[in-house]
Amino acid sequence: MTRSPKDKMLAGELYIADDPELAADNRRASEWMDRYNATIMRSQAERATLMKELFARVGDNCNIRPPFYCDYGYNISLGHDVFLNFGCCILDVCSVTIGSLTQIGSNVQILTPDHPRDPALRRQMLEFGRPVAIGANVWIGSGAIILPGVTIGDDAIVGAGSVVTRDVPSGATVAGNPARVVTRRSGAT
Repeated sequence: MTRSPKDKMLAGELYIADDPELAADNRRASEWMDRYNATIMRSQAERATLMKELFARVGDNCNIRPPFYCDYGYNISLGHDVFLNFGCCILDVCSVTIGSLTQIGSNVQILTPDHPRDPALRRQMLEFGRPVAIGANVWIGSGAIILPGVTIGDDAIVGAGSVVTRDVPSGATVAGNPARVVTRRSGAT
């Protein structure tokens, strides 16, 4: 049995994004973003109701300030009391999990799509995704970029403008391009 491009995408396998089912899913998310991004004067509760229409999971007291951008939405899971400031972008071809009490600054990009290093595969328009997991009580500064496959541990801090290319240990502070550990809290694992 042949698997659909969507099934391959969700599994993190090579797939072609130019697929009618994925285009329809993206169109649905785009229509949702059109409505969501018009809610700047609405209450957090009204926005939370909209988030629950699209996202895989939304904990209590989550707040994403519009504008917000995503590919599909159904791969995004939020714990409780998560905050994303203006202009965040989550490209969610694979799962993106954001733990409770995490705060994300303006214009942060969380990216799961990746592309083959082999130019012959890229010419075939193939791509794949790698999930991103962000722990609880994380603080990500404005303008940071989280690349595909990264895990950020609980209680970590990502400095503004950092490009996170590898996993961040729990309790660490990382900064720079590429982001490097600059401090680690004592007692952090």
